[in-house]
Amino acid sequence: MPQYTPPLRDMQFVMHELLGAVDELKRIPRHAEVDADTLNAVLEQAGTFAVEVTAPLNGPGDVEGCTLDTASHEVRTPKGFKEAYAQYVAGGWPSLSCDPEYGGQGLPVLLSQCLYEMLNSANQAWTMYPGLSHGAYEALHAHGTPEQQKTFLPKLTSGEWTGTMCLTEPHCGTDLGMLRSKAEPQADGTYKITGQKIFISAGEHDMAANIVHLVLARLPDAPSGSKGISLFIVPKFLVNADGTLGARNAVSCGAIEHKMGIHGNATCQINLDGAAATLVGEPNKGLAAMFVMMNAARLGVGNQSLGLTEVAYQNAAAYAKERLQMRALSGPKAPDKPADPIIVHPDVRKMLLTARAYAEGGRALAMYCALLIDQELYGTDEAQRRDAADLVALLTPIVKAFLTDNGWIATSACMQVYGGSGYIRETGMEQFVRDSRINMIYEGTNTVQSLDLLGRKVLGDNGAKLKKFGKLIQAFVEDEGTNEAMQEFVNPLGELGDKVTKLTMELGMKAMGNADEVGAAAVDYLRICGHLCFAYFWARMAKLALAKQDSGDPFYKAKLGTARFYFAKLLPETAGLIRSCRAGVAPLMAMDESLF
Repeated sequence: MPQYTPPLRDMQFVMHELLGAVDELKRIPRHAEVDADTLNAVLEQAGTFAVEVTAPLNGPGDVEGCTLDTASHEVRTPKGFKEAYAQYVAGGWPSLSCDPEYGGQGLPVLLSQCLYEMLNSANQAWTMYPGLSHGAYEALHAHGTPEQQKTFLPKLTSGEWTGTMCLTEPHCGTDLGMLRSKAEPQADGTYKITGQKIFISAGEHDMAANIVHLVLARLPDAPSGSKGISLFIVPKFLVNADGTLGARNAVSCGAIEHKMGIHGNATCQINLDGAAATLVGEPNKGLAAMFVMMNAARLGVGNQSLGLTEVAYQNAAAYAKERLQMRALSGPKAPDKPADPIIVHPDVRKMLLTARAYAEGGRALAMYCALLIDQELYGTDEAQRRDAADLVALLTPIVKAFLTDNGWIATSACMQVYGGSGYIRETGMEQFVRDSRINMIYEGTNTVQSLDLLGRKVLGDNGAKLKKFGKLIQAFVEDEGTNEAMQEFVNPLGELGDKVTKLTMELGMKAMGNADEVGAAAVDYLRICGHLCFAYFWARMAKLALAKQDSGDPFYKAKLGTARFYFAKLLPETAGLIRSCRAGVAPLMAMDESLF
């Protein structure tokens, strides 16, 4: 069975040394009393919960899966899941960064980011149950009526109830303008919703007393397309005026999907047969409200792959140190043994370092985004809040797509380290690969994220958001321009920044003549921007490591070695991607459809 050790040392490095999080948070009145000891203590407790409570359920839960009772339409989660969730609620973990007005602890979003990374490493399928609930909390916190907030937010905050997002229908996924679910107004101001939703993660389960479904549907007089979508609350059990649970609502699970991975999470087909509902926000403006939840989910999905990347790396590294196979090409490294451990072989090291670089780079980016969200939501400086919001908007599709692409690469590489042993169930590596594959698909495929980045976030505002991030890079490069020890990091970083600026202008000009040029370049462009983000954070981490490489702490030597590997072996991928972007749409669209 795989083992997992929470990467507390690296999280603390990013939090305190790279981001200076305590000083940043103290500028926010809500977090003025936060100190490093508090942050570290919460991290340690979260890691203990992940290791002791959820990690042991990961493999068995994958084998057992979820079971649907077709008569009652109720789903039974794998053995131990319900009890683990009860411990999660008892420990106060769902409320960590929630609003104290609704029973939350009011701690930084930055801590929630670390909590969920560790939970995803331990058990992604289990973590999806509380993870989706937090997205529902965010949507209702931003757009719910006072009555809805009073009814639902305390229960979502405590974890007593869980939440889902119900978007996809059998005939439409990303193209939500095509959805057909109908909402009929009632005399009392409520609605009756009829329709079918599919691929609803955690849509039915036995872990909580109630499930709060956030459902997209159309009103009778709604305009066509995405401008005619409204958002509704559809609870599994109706809620009485005094907050107690009433009758079962007309929302049920018709089937659970048989999937490649995340078997421990119930991915449901949800039937709504005149289900009682209340409107969230304004009629026909449901997408704006749902996007609060969707953006939270996109960051969460990136975090899922970050967690899998870390745990896959840890196990592959441990295996490579023990597995004996062949001799090093340069001569025996363990002459007292019949063969050398495979960690002596260059390509094994390349696979391990790839996973490590993607895990540590992804952690830096994800934690930076979490700190930005703290500033955006609770800062008092309006200019800082605006800048933080712009950077979060820019970086969200990168976190979702780049980290999940990297997670697929890393988990596959780590399974390869195991050889044939990685392909069988006993080692647990094949589960990491299977579980990671969905992360590139749901919450908007990575192509959709790429189109969002290039088309909406970059070209849509003439590069204003991108320029804000570019200024951070430029300032760092200028500060380190005369530091000889930093040239191996700042030179490629500065060069890539210049190339991205030039490439963006070229693509903008091409898109004016043919919008398909955006579609042809978007996926490559996002990956280039992902590397730009990683290069920036890896250069900053290298600076810190250089200053302390002789401190006697091996952590800094490892960090520096990983930084050098990233710049030497992974960042050069951008050269080919830039060339691919410039090849344009013609090679993709020239062939007649009949020839496919």
